[in-house]
Formats: sequence, C-alpha cells, structure tokens
Amino acid sequence: MKNTLLCLLLLAVTTIYSQNTIEGIVKDSDSNKPITFANIYLPLLEKGTITNEKGVFIIHDVPSGNYKIVVSIIGYETFSTLISIPLIEDLNITLKLSAIEMEEIIISTPFHKLQSENVMKVEHKKMKDIKASGATTLSEGITNIAGVESVTTGLSIGKPVIRGLSSNRVLVYTQGIRLENQQFGDEHGLGINAAGVESVEVIKGPASLLYGSDALGGVLYLNPEKFAPQNSSSGDVSGDYYTNTTGYITNAGFKSSSDRFKFIFRGSLTEHSDYKNKNFRVTNTRFREQDFKAAIGYQKSNFKSEFRYNINASQLGIPEEIGIQNTNKNPLLPFQNINNHVFSSKSTVFIDASSLDINLGFTYNDRKEFEENDIDPTLQMVLKTFSYDVKYNLPTFGKFETIVGIQGLNQNNTNSGEEQLIPDAITNDFGVLATSHIHFEDYDVQLGARYDNRAINIKNSINKTFNSFNGALGIKLNLFKKIITRLNLATGFRAPNLAELTSNGVHEGTNRFEIGNLNLNNEQNFQADLALEKKSEHLEVFANVFLNKINDYIFISPNGDIIDDNPVFVYRQNNAELYGGEFGVHIHPHPLDWLHFESSYETVTGKQDNGDYLPLIPANKIKNTVRVEFFYDESKDRFSCFRLKNSYAFIKLSTTFAQKNISGFETETASYNILNIGLGGEIKISKHTLTINISGTNLTNKVYINHLSRLKIDGIPNMGRNFNIGISYTL
Repeated sequence: MKNTLLCLLLLAVTTIYSQNTIEGIVKDSDSNKPITFANIYLPLLEKGTITNEKGVFIIHDVPSGNYKIVVSIIGYETFSTLISIPLIEDLNITLKLSAIEMEEIIISTPFHKLQSENVMKVEHKKMKDIKASGATTLSEGITNIAGVESVTTGLSIGKPVIRGLSSNRVLVYTQGIRLENQQFGDEHGLGINAAGVESVEVIKGPASLLYGSDALGGVLYLNPEKFAPQNSSSGDVSGDYYTNTTGYITNAGFKSSSDRFKFIFRGSLTEHSDYKNKNFRVTNTRFREQDFKAAIGYQKSNFKSEFRYNINASQLGIPEEIGIQNTNKNPLLPFQNINNHVFSSKSTVFIDASSLDINLGFTYNDRKEFEENDIDPTLQMVLKTFSYDVKYNLPTFGKFETIVGIQGLNQNNTNSGEEQLIPDAITNDFGVLATSHIHFEDYDVQLGARYDNRAINIKNSINKTFNSFNGALGIKLNLFKKIITRLNLATGFRAPNLAELTSNGVHEGTNRFEIGNLNLNNEQNFQADLALEKKSEHLEVFANVFLNKINDYIFISPNGDIIDDNPVFVYRQNNAELYGGEFGVHIHPHPLDWLHFESSYETVTGKQDNGDYLPLIPANKIKNTVRVEFFYDESKDRFSCFRLKNSYAFIKLSTTFAQKNISGFETETASYNILNIGLGGEIKISKHTLTINISGTNLTNKVYINHLSRLKIDGIPNMGRNFNIGISYTL
C-alpha cells in the first residue's frame, strides 16, 4: 500500500511540474512561404514569441494541459486553435491573406476567446488608436466606441455611459480588479490615467453573472500593458501637447523580462489650463494629474503570478461660473484633491488539464473637496475596498468548457471633513457562479447562473441586506453564409448604494440638497441583445439591437422643497425600459485595401413605466470616417536602418442629433456636427521606433453643448477647436 501511494504521489508531482516545449512553423496558405515576425501568443499562460526569418517559433517551459494558441500579423486573418500539451508533433500553421484588421483576445469574458469566437459581443479598442483620435482624456476617448458616452464636468471629470446607463450601473475594472472610487457622485470621474493601459473592452448589457452587483448596465474593462517578451527589455518616452488648453502629457516607461521574473515601471504627468470655446475660457476646468504604475511578475512551469500597483494623484477644478480668463494650471476654489491607490495580485496554478485563478485587490480612495480654502477640506471621504475573485477552470469535458468561482468584497467608507454627505458604513459582498461554453459543430452556446448577497452595516443606523439570483443564456451561430448571429438573454441586478440609501445634505458640485431612501429595493433587469455581423474580404456590416427592462429603477428628482437655499432632491423608484442599438458598415474596396470607409449610427431611448423619460440619455449619433492606412512589411527590408514603418490619415464627421426626450428637470439639447482630422506614422530608426501623431478636433470651432455635460444647465459650451501633437520614441 505504501509503495502504491508513493508511486501515485510521484506521478502527481511529475504531472503538475512537467515542462514542455512548443515548436512550429507559420506559412502563407497560398504561397506556402514562411511568414516572418508573426505573433504567437498563449493567452492563458500570457506567454508568446515571434517567428524568425524561416517562419519558425519555439516557446519553452509550457505546463501540460489544453491551451488556446493565437497567431496574428497585419495582412492576415488571426488564427486560433486549442492545443494539447505535450504536443505529439510540431505545429504547422497556415494563415490566410485578409484586409480585415487583426482580432484580439477578449480578456473581460471568462473563456478568453477571439471576438469572432465569443458568444457575447464585446467592443475592443487599442489605447494607441484612442490616443490617435485626439482624445484629451481616457473618459473622452471611450466615446469613440459605439454605444458608449461619458457624463462630464468640464474636461477632467468624466464617467462612462453604456447604452444610457452610468454611475453605479456600470462597473469599471482595472488591473483585473473592480475599481471602487465613490463613483456614485455626479462629479466623480474615473480616477484612472490612460498611461499604462493597453486596450479597452466594453461589455454592453448586464454582466452581473460575471461580476455581480453594479454590472447591471455593463462593464468597462481596462487591460494593463503586457510585460516584455521573455528575455527582452524595452523603454519608451512620449509627450503630447494640446493647443486649446495649452496642456501637455508626459509619459515614460521601462519593462524587462527574464526567464522567470519580469517588471514594469511607468510614470506620467498631465497638466491642462481651462479649456476654451469660440467665445471664452471655461473657468476652473483646469487640472493636474500625476500617475505612477509598477508591476512585477513571476512565471515557472505550472505557476504564474503578478502584482501591480497604481497611484493616481489629481487636483481637479470644479467649474461654477465664467470668471478669470487665463492659462494658469493650478485649480481655483472649489476643487477636488484625489489620491487613488490600486493594488492587485493575479495568480494562476495549472493542474494538469485544469487551472485555478486567484485575483486579489485593494483600492484606497481618498477624496477631498475644498470650498472655502485650500487647507481645510469641506468634504473628505476615504473608501477602502478589499476584493477577491477565485475561479476554477475545470478540465474540458467533451464539448464543455466550464468555470466555477466565488467573488466578493469588503468595503469601508469613513468621513473626516466638515460636512458629511453619506454616513460611515461597511459593505460586504459575496457571490458564487458557474458558467459553461458549449461547442457544437455549427454553433456555440454559453450559459450560467449566479447567487449574490450584499450586506450594508450603516453606522448609527440600521443594517440592510440584499440578495439576487441571476442567469444568462447566449448562442452564436452562422445564420447565413459569413453572417455571425449572436443572441444573448441575461438578467442583472444592482443593490442601492450608500448615497441612494442614506444621503442627507448638500452635495457640493451639484448645488442640491439630497435625501436618501432606506426603503429602496434591488434594481433587477432583463435584457435581450441581438447582434448580426457580416465580414467579407472587402465589406463588414453589423447591427446590434437591445431591449432592457429594469424593475425598481432608482432615480433622483426634485420634490419642490428648499433647504439652505438649495433645492431638495429625493431618491425614488419606478420600473423603466431602455431600447435601441448600434448599426454600422466598413468598406475597404479591392484593390485599394488601404482605403477605409466607416459609418455607424447609435440610438438609445429610456422611459419610465409612467411614460416619463429617463435622465442622462445620450442623443442619437452618426459617425462617418474616411481612413487610409499603409503597413510596411518588415520581412522585405529587415536590414534597413531608417524607414517609414506604418502610417495613417483620417477625416471624421460626427453628427449628434437634438435630444428632446428629456426628464422633468432636464433641458433639451440642439443638434451639432463636429469635424475631426488626424494623421501619423511610425518611423523605424535602427532598432527603435519614432511615432508621430497629429490630430485636430472640432475644426470648425463649433459652439455646442453635449446633452451629458453637467455644465449644460448653465449654458456653458463644450471645448472648441483643438490641435494635438504627440511624439513617442522606443528606447
């Protein structure tokens, strides 16, 4: 018996700690010639390499199990397949020529697939493309994604709106953990800098199955920059200048990886003066932001782990009226002083054909608001949040990929300023989930279920408990030739936040006296989402439509009373419904594959059961873009020391329609057109790359007011003409 147990133990240890090597070759499917510089990537292991001049690649130290391998290069269709390690024979991969842009692995969904393989439609944007559009801030940049807008207070404060839902109905993830920064406040922004963010993903629709409460309206998922490839180092410096605000952004980073260890350091400084429109500068929209990110990782055989840290310190002016006209960058009173710390730990243990993911996070948000002087804060709130997310990826069983997991958080809110908007409180969340992706020959199905409990302990008051069961069912199939069809049905929920339950005071920045309601119930919704997508060699067409029914929708409205010269607003509930969609076309005609015509239309309508319109619903919008792109084939000129690598140019016209479907305390907004242009490229200098981007936004200097601008009530327009010049150099 002892010998048998010893043999079994040795067999288990050998299985867990076995090391393997992946070798293969990548070729053109038509010419059978090797493809140089193709990217090879294993998403689950976060390991990759590139092919050499013979199209050959090799990846060492791969644990046994089943893993997806993704092969991509500009000009070819992205290839992905599931491989079993150890390999029986070397991989022989062929790629097909294509003018369609490379696909990316979607990280925000649990099975980490290419978008074309996903049952759930997810929007994906690279941060470098968002920056190239001339966006001044991250919150402004995400509005380039169809169905996504931003509620803004000037230039520095913005929060995402997904299909008409925002604040605590949209969950933000950064570094793989949920970001908690008191997002309930109207003038509380993201608190995240674009530096060190590699890409943005948006789940449009209830994602409570994956993320729990506060994901009722969707998820904004910020992917941090990847570590350097194994046994390599790289650095970069960049700078951007903005003419409208005489503002600038500086950014520098360095990363290095060895066989086992890897690290990243990145720092950024941003300063902007008050933005101006055609007639004047908008006083106190100035801000200053400092950002530092660091990461360290370790990987060996069947275990990988990384730890990331981000400190974002910002001083944000809060505009109230038009006054001083200058280009100073130090905020005036009133202003916010915010220090946001994000710690995250992400580890994976590979056990034969399964794996265990353990993500831990801690955020420390210290928010101060200064009204009368810059020494004593009128309002100071500290929010400390510890979160955990543990998922077990079961071994693939036939057609089934299955994940089970638990998630939760402990959150502590404390006050120490002169005024108090919400009381001290402790919140505890716990959720358990299971989801499966089922592969059939002609279609894929994804389904899952989840249970959540939220307990709120309010100091010197009562305790509140909220529970919810939720489920999701989706199917992806090719309804007709080359038309991908996705139908997703899902329920979601959101427990009331502290502000909605307990507010009792003047909310600075909104100039209103808010009164909470301890009798509020869960918001519970059901959404049906239908997405059609056709991709051919020279034409792409998509249509996404949705219907979102929300029971006990929480909203704030005036009751007619006045306290301390401020109108009183109270929190109420009513059933609501939102519906709309996004539609678009992308043409890249042969043989002019470098020429692109893109057009999209997005619309959303939100109503209560009584027929009243919901507040803060974005206006309908059409975007038309003409873009040219030229990509240089490095394999044809590998030994040149100086050459133009990639280049682009675009002209974009955005038409925003009048918004007349307004709530009882909103005002209508007129229609407007905004014209933007941009051009840029990469210049290869020996082994380094110099990137230059030049863009112009609102070229006609149009005076307009966005419906989601919180300055609209005072008739203050958005930003006028602005030119951006950006330069980046890899060291």
